[in-house]
Amino acid sequence: MSKTIAKRKAGRPRSQASRASILNAVWELLKTQTLKDLSIEAIARESKVGKATIYRWWSSKESLAMDAFVEHVLPLTPFPENLSAYEAISMQMASLVNAFSGDYGSIVSQSIAAGQSEPDVLESYRERFLDERRTAAKAIIEKGIEEGEFDPDIDLELAVDILYGPIYFRLFVAHLPLDKQFAKGLPQRALKALLKD
Repeated sequence: MSKTIAKRKAGRPRSQASRASILNAVWELLKTQTLKDLSIEAIARESKVGKATIYRWWSSKESLAMDAFVEHVLPLTPFPENLSAYEAISMQMASLVNAFSGDYGSIVSQSIAAGQSEPDVLESYRERFLDERRTAAKAIIEKGIEEGEFDPDIDLELAVDILYGPIYFRLFVAHLPLDKQFAKGLPQRALKALLKD
């Protein structure tokens, strides 16, 4: 095997490098402009990847922004392992509040606002982020039921809405901040609705 071939195999595939460059460009651009003002031309210029490549991989700037969001926010909001269900959910809720208090929250609110007139954007958010997070939360709640922490008669869908609904309410209405006090207080109060009597 030649050194040239060996060197090429050792590196990351070109398409993955381009994808990462595009997503990073979107993320940086959204720190200084709104989703509405974002353009494919600006993304191509920032990422140094051709517009044709971007259009081949994403149907719209909104779906591209959603992928950038998912790429950045999922690693910051995991459900911790080796903890009780109560502790795992409490910590994950706090990390989500913290994430949504900054750039991530701004992108989510803009994307969901765009989704009111463009259903594909909202569907992308549900498929790429929300559904996965809800499934993970329900699995942790079921673990809590099995281990005797939570009420066995809990409606799982309602339980997830009770836990996470207030976060989205503050994010969209902005009547009060997504701050540390809220991140600490919400899990304590909301999880009481799930506890076994």
